[in-house]
Amino acid sequence: MDKPYVIGMDMGGTNTVFGIVDARGNVLSKSAVKTGTHQDINLYIEDIYVELSKLIEDAGGISRIKGIGVGAPNGNYYTGNIEFAPNLNWKGVIPFSNLMTEKFGIPTVLTNDANAAAIGEMTYGAARGIKNFIMITLGTGVGSGIVIDGKLVYGHDGFAGELGHTCSVRNNGRQCGCGRTGCLETYASANGVARTAREILETRKDESLLRNIPIESITSKDVHDAALQGDKIALEIFEFTGKILGEALADFVAFSAPEAIVLFGGLTKAGDFIKKPIIEHMEKNLLTIWKGKIKVLFSDLKEADAAVLGASALAWEI
Repeated sequence: MDKPYVIGMDMGGTNTVFGIVDARGNVLSKSAVKTGTHQDINLYIEDIYVELSKLIEDAGGISRIKGIGVGAPNGNYYTGNIEFAPNLNWKGVIPFSNLMTEKFGIPTVLTNDANAAAIGEMTYGAARGIKNFIMITLGTGVGSGIVIDGKLVYGHDGFAGELGHTCSVRNNGRQCGCGRTGCLETYASANGVARTAREILETRKDESLLRNIPIESITSKDVHDAALQGDKIALEIFEFTGKILGEALADFVAFSAPEAIVLFGGLTKAGDFIKKPIIEHMEKNLLTIWKGKIKVLFSDLKEADAAVLGASALAWEI
């Protein structure tokens, strides 16, 4: 094979991870850059170029790379643009595929980051052999990829599957980066967990290990660490988060009847603290015809690999 490798790139709101991938789906090497520190898209791409060039050289040079596949927030598969992504510093429409193609001299294809994770999970992970499932990514935000009859759903404009921006709390809901209020993302993401912690600590007097941390510095990891020590406030935060997410999943089941819902991302590290209330409240709100039939699975791929592998799969089609 003249070009035995492709590049897969997973752009998150905080970090961007990329790797060299072979035809068998092995991630041969990986590196990363910060996403959120860049205000200028060109400087961000320059950082990627510097780090990725090292991996490309080790793989035998750019002539060995068939193409680049990218999973990005609000990435449009049809146009190659990143469009109005609420969790990125660059607003408006960014012609990301074109910018990357010009910089590296090889073709670049783009999709939504959660869609890329779904493709990776379907090919290599917990969704192997499952033709109908929903992928939910629980990271800086909440993303989703919907697979029906073995095919990823893009919709007419490339943006199908923005389940993180369905309104879980309509009245007096939290402000979302997308400009609306009450989006699922503002409650069920890592940032949402931290917001819940701050709200509870500010409005109540209960003792908690979380009070040992400056309130504006609290992260979802801090909440998890406190839950591991039996902290009642931390456990309540996960129960609240799982309830909102479980109720939302029950709604999602109603429109695509998936065999499984696969959860992926940093928040899944909370394990049963988050999984048990999700399943409890999903089951409680499902229509009778689906009760006991929908599997809730955690990704069994390494955290960065599902999206990297999924994005890389796009590049083989170039």
